[in-house]
Amino acid sequence: MKKSGFVFQCVMSLAVFMAVHTSSYAKELAGVSLKDQIMVQGIDSPLKLNGAGIRYKFFFKIYVGALYLPEKQTDAATILKSSQPNRILMHFIYDDVPKKKLVDAWLEGFENNNNKAAFDAVKSRLYEFNGMFSDVKKDDVVLLDYFPGKGTRVSIKGVEKGVIKGRDFNRALLYVWLGEEPVTEELKDAMLGIEED
Repeated sequence: MKKSGFVFQCVMSLAVFMAVHTSSYAKELAGVSLKDQIMVQGIDSPLKLNGAGIRYKFFFKIYVGALYLPEKQTDAATILKSSQPNRILMHFIYDDVPKKKLVDAWLEGFENNNNKAAFDAVKSRLYEFNGMFSDVKKDDVVLLDYFPGKGTRVSIKGVEKGVIKGRDFNRALLYVWLGEEPVTEELKDAMLGIEED
């Protein structure tokens, strides 16, 4: 084989290797690599990265938030009406977030984005949900997976904490990021894939 042909073959092999080993990651935020698509145990088809961004509190980066759906969708109302599976990923990048701050944030997010009837309907389940949390530290990951007909599975630091029943609870949860008063407008747009963070 001629030298030029050998070099070409090496370059092509490297290109194929790089494509195979990097294409599964769609983006990186604050040092957190996010896969383009994932398989969730119990869900038959892969979920695709819809969008991701950083949750800021003042000037501090608190966590990377990502939304996974069966198909990409930029309209919040369409996502909220859907009964398809979904995943919210929260990868914490702040050094230490106490449980109380998490619980307060969940309560505020649910109250601000759901009318009284909707909030009252999920309130007891929100308390159950809050009871699953503990203090989180940098690189801890929270996964919130919705399974149609079953509910929202909560996994924290690699440990499954339980399932909160009801499509209405998952919808109320999604409203925290995608509602009229989201965590931040920037994170909402990023998770909808509208705006790169």
